[in-house]
Amino acid sequence: MEALKETHFSFEGQTGFYRGKVRDVYYFGDKLALVASDRISAFDVILPRAIPLKGQVLNQIAAKNLEATTDIVPNWVEQIPDPNVTIGKKCEAYRVEMVIRGYLAGHAWREYKAGKRVLCGVSLPEGLKENDKLPSPVITPATKAEEGHDEDISREEIIARGIIPQAEYEKLEKYTYALFQRGTERAASQGLILVDTKYEFGKYKGEIYLIDEIHTPDSSRYFYAEGYEKRQAASEKQKQLSKEFVREWLIQNNFQGKEGQIVPEMTDEVVKSITDRYLELYSKLTGEELVADFDVDIESRVKKNIEKALVKA
Repeated sequence: MEALKETHFSFEGQTGFYRGKVRDVYYFGDKLALVASDRISAFDVILPRAIPLKGQVLNQIAAKNLEATTDIVPNWVEQIPDPNVTIGKKCEAYRVEMVIRGYLAGHAWREYKAGKRVLCGVSLPEGLKENDKLPSPVITPATKAEEGHDEDISREEIIARGIIPQAEYEKLEKYTYALFQRGTERAASQGLILVDTKYEFGKYKGEIYLIDEIHTPDSSRYFYAEGYEKRQAASEKQKQLSKEFVREWLIQNNFQGKEGQIVPEMTDEVVKSITDRYLELYSKLTGEELVADFDVDIESRVKKNIEKALVKA
């Protein structure tokens, strides 16, 4: 099965290019074309093998969820000309990711287990265990690093350091809570629990826009609702659909992105299992099966569809 690991296009009118961990971004003045590649990262490290269909899954889930939240906050999307491509406004991104958690899982659990009871300035109650529902959702922001690891930061520090003006940060908080509520409702309608997620925002001509992707398995963690309470009462692992299983596989194979550690071999079996998990999440979240053409040259298709979209724009 073919995977889109990276692109090397050159378009008429192109004004810039940026390769992120998993996306290739082509700039055209105040517009951009975001190509969702099949690269996968964990612990801020790009893993050696791409995961077939991952980019298509993420791009299409994000498109559906962005469309479903336009009544809460405007977003950057203008066109989706290809399963792996979104074209929209080039916003000036805030240098903070708005991470919001409804349950004690992942990074938050690891910090809590290590004895911390204050995360990003937010106090957590005693006596919680992994995957417990929090009394109410909490926002635990992270700074967006150009290179290396993102870092936890408190609301107070963001404002004090002038990273985001207080009035604007309060708007981002309001949007974050509302988006999380909408995501929670949409997940519940498909038998899932939205555990935690992150949102990114930017400004375009002075207005705040929701940018990037939302409620995808790369930016979010989901549990199956059925059996959650029973598994929690028995202190069993929750059945989840997220990228956490990739992190767990890496940890089991002695890799957490630390200096000197070597990424374990990703066999064909491992790669296929990750693709299957992404497809499972797509069908669970959307109630549809992903339509994919396995015989197409993905790179050529993406280039052709971006060129067509640019003519229309």
